[in-house]
Amino acid sequence: MPVNRTIRLWSIAALFASALALGGCSTQIADMPGVGLPTDAPERPKEAGGYLPVHDLPPERNEEAIKPAELAKIQSELTAARDRQATASAKPAKK
Repeated sequence: MPVNRTIRLWSIAALFASALALGGCSTQIADMPGVGLPTDAPERPKEAGGYLPVHDLPPERNEEAIKPAELAKIQSELTAARDRQATASAKPAKK
């Protein structure tokens, strides 16, 4: 068999295999009776679900998320931790 014919046959086979693979993505095997759905699967809704309410905002809070005293405490702890790390990194390493 000549080399050109072999290359042509392999090209056609690869094209056919890719066409089958891509064509398989478009079929809905899960909807086929007896193949995809188990017998105890719930029925699908007749209508597709509505859109999510992306423009609905949650109600305003009546109180603050963090009380000012707690916020000041957290900030002081973070500042102290930062200062401890700065002094620890400034010291030369002991050998």
